[in-house]
Amino acid sequence: MSDTQKRIDDLVKSSNVLLFMKGTASFPMCGFSGRAIQILKACDVDPKEITTVNVLDDDEIRQGIKDYSQWPTIPQLYVKGEFIGGSDIMMEMYESGELKQMLGAQG
Repeated sequence: MSDTQKRIDDLVKSSNVLLFMKGTASFPMCGFSGRAIQILKACDVDPKEITTVNVLDDDEIRQGIKDYSQWPTIPQLYVKGEFIGGSDIMMEMYESGELKQMLGAQG
């Protein structure tokens, strides 16, 4: 495992709700990242419980997370170390109630 993969693995395992995104929760730098944050808020997740990683600040993480998850796009959501998906999957899971149920188990 490369140093970057190890860093990503440590981040994923150390946070209950982790979002790799472009920008920050308060200032998303792309529409998909903004939508991901809005979905988490709509699921009543306490903003203090969400760990975000701005991939624009670190090119190694930006490319490495795509390799780590085998998922080509950002944002990427992890809940309790499990890869959930990007904003489209988050939206589908939100609409079905599945995401809120999964995140509700965090409290």
